[in-house]
Amino acid sequence: MTRVSMSSRRARRRRRAAALVTTVTVGVVIVAAVVGVFAFALLRPDPSSVATPVDSSPAPTPAVASSTVGPTPDASATVSSTPEPPTLPAAQACDRETVLSVWAHPDDDIIFANPTISDAIAAGDCVRTVFVTAGDAGKGDGYVEARELGILHAYNDMRGVDGLWDTTEVVLRTGLHARRLTPQGDPRVSVVFLRLPDGNITGAGFAATGYETLGRLLDGEVPTLAPVGGGPDVSREQLLSSVTELATGFHPSRLLTHIPRGSAFAPGDHPDHSVVGSIVRDTLSTDPAVGPGIRYFVGYPSRDLPRNLDGAILDAKVDTYRIYTQQDEVIRCADRAACLGTRNFGEWLRRSYPKTEAELQID
Repeated sequence: MTRVSMSSRRARRRRRAAALVTTVTVGVVIVAAVVGVFAFALLRPDPSSVATPVDSSPAPTPAVASSTVGPTPDASATVSSTPEPPTLPAAQACDRETVLSVWAHPDDDIIFANPTISDAIAAGDCVRTVFVTAGDAGKGDGYVEARELGILHAYNDMRGVDGLWDTTEVVLRTGLHARRLTPQGDPRVSVVFLRLPDGNITGAGFAATGYETLGRLLDGEVPTLAPVGGGPDVSREQLLSSVTELATGFHPSRLLTHIPRGSAFAPGDHPDHSVVGSIVRDTLSTDPAVGPGIRYFVGYPSRDLPRNLDGAILDAKVDTYRIYTQQDEVIRCADRAACLGTRNFGEWLRRSYPKTEAELQID
C-alpha cells in the first residue's frame, strides 16, 4: 500500500472544494435562466394592446390626367348592398328644372326656339343644348369653329355675362365622341357639339364630306358618318343610343327639338331638321319621364304662319341672333333692321311655334 503524504491529501481536498463551487455556480445560473424565462412569459405585453404607428400626413391628391371624360369604371372593389348607379360621362348635376334641346345646326335654337330658351336661362333653369351636325356647309373646320364661337357669344348674351367657357372632350358609353362647353362659374348652361356632317338644304350633302348625311344614315344608305374635324365614325344605332344616353344623363323636364318627318309641318323644312326631330321622337317620345315634355318647333315652314313675336321679346331675340351672326360669314347682319330684313331669316325670327306630339299631325 502506497503511503499518501499530507500534502497530497490537502491537494485532493482543494480539488473537491473547487468542483463543488463550480457545480453550485452552474446550478445557480441554470435556476436564474429558468426563472427569467418564466418571468418573461408571464410579464411580456399582450400584442393586441400595442398601438401601431399611423402616418398622419395627408394622402396625395390624385392627378387629373386630361379633360376627357369617359365611361365610369365599375367599382368592383366596393362592397355595397345598394350600390349607387355610375354617373354617365356627359351628365351634369342640376338642382333646378332642366331644359334639354337637340338641334341639327348651330343657330337653329336661337332662330326657332327663342324666346323659350332665353326665358329658361332667365328663370335660372339649367339649359343643355346639343348640336348634332357641325353646320359646316362643306366649308371645313374654320367655318365650323366660327359658328360654334358665335353660339357661345349668343348664350353669353342670353345669360347676361360676357365670360369664358371651359371645354371638355366627352366619350359617351356608346363610344360617340362629343365636345361639351360650359361657361366658367355657371354650370347651369352647357352646349354639346357632335359635329356630324351637314346634309345640305337639298339633303344630298357636300363633296367635302363625301356626300354623307344624317338622312342617309337614318335610312340605312350609309353604315356610318365621319365627324367633321376627325374622330371615330358614328353608326345609326350609336347615334340613336347616344341621344338616349344624353337625355338620361341630363334628366330634362322639357325637351326642345325640330318637327320630325311625317308631320304636316315638315314639308319644306331642312332635311337635317326633320331627321333630328325624328331621331328624338323615335328614341324618347315613349319615355314617360321625357316624352310628355317634348316640344317640336316648326322650322322653315314657320314663315307661312302668322307672326307671333314682337316688342321687347322680338328685340331680345334679334339681338341674340345678331351677336351670333358676327361669327357666321354667310348670314352676318349688322343691326336689328338688317337682321329682320334678311330674306327668310327675318320672317323666321318673328315667329316661334312649338308643337306637342298631338299637334304634329303625323300621317
